[in-house]
Amino acid sequence: MNNLLLDVPQPFDFHECLVFLSRSEQEVLHVTTDRVVQKLMRIGERLILVELQGEQDHIRILFPVDDVSDTEKECVEREVRDWLDLDRDLTPFEAMGAKDELLAPLIEAHRGLRMIGFPDLFEALTWAIIGQQITLSFAYTIKRRFVERYGEQRVIEGRTYWTFPRAERVALLEPEALRELQFSRRKAEYVIDIAREITGGTLSKSALQSQSSSDIRQRLLSIRGVGAWTADYVLMKCFQDASAFPVADVGLHQAIQHQLGTPKKPTIEEVKRYGERWKGWEGYATFYLWRSLYGDV
Repeated sequence: MNNLLLDVPQPFDFHECLVFLSRSEQEVLHVTTDRVVQKLMRIGERLILVELQGEQDHIRILFPVDDVSDTEKECVEREVRDWLDLDRDLTPFEAMGAKDELLAPLIEAHRGLRMIGFPDLFEALTWAIIGQQITLSFAYTIKRRFVERYGEQRVIEGRTYWTFPRAERVALLEPEALRELQFSRRKAEYVIDIAREITGGTLSKSALQSQSSSDIRQRLLSIRGVGAWTADYVLMKCFQDASAFPVADVGLHQAIQHQLGTPKKPTIEEVKRYGERWKGWEGYATFYLWRSLYGDV
């Protein structure tokens, strides 16, 4: 059969994941409906369209237009598990959060939401750098331009699907090429430098995965353009570190203020004190608080 059935640990809510994936109409790397998400994945040298459907305790992965080998199916399964954080036991997070004034209502409302991330390190770093000190809406605009200029595409039944640009292609660019897409000069330089590091083999996710979270964070911080927020964001979203804590994140501060109903945003020190209560789960707490900012979609 040209599909796969993935067991998923409970709690898991596919609809909640779809809500997160649907949060911007400018998203260019996947297509969502109220029941499925479609994504073009680069598996080896092939671009394969993948469709995910939720089924109670499972996710069904379909390949609508491609014949896919067993090896390719294994690669797709690994990619989906990483993308949707499907190998994590959330029971300890729920137990901790049930006792927390900020998290308890969010966990009840969005139970089964997973920390959806970026399996690809170049995409994670590039997206984090694009988003530095600009609105989320403008960040999506720039990402769309970047993907449609330098990504790979496949047209299926009149719809164009895209993959994120390869580091190898971006490494050949000069900053002026990205300036045309409204990257700042600094961000253009940072992204191209990172692409060259990845292409040259001095920066790799697989090599970093064997290291401790603190060592990964230090390596990320050594990259030009990567500060504390970017490093912690990439730890969360690419390395699936549930304890990574982007303590200065504007959205996190907005969400805490909203949940508390206070007139002022919390200070950094106040946010750190919340983090002490969430020890080991700071990343998941942040992700659920972000979820509270875009309501019921």
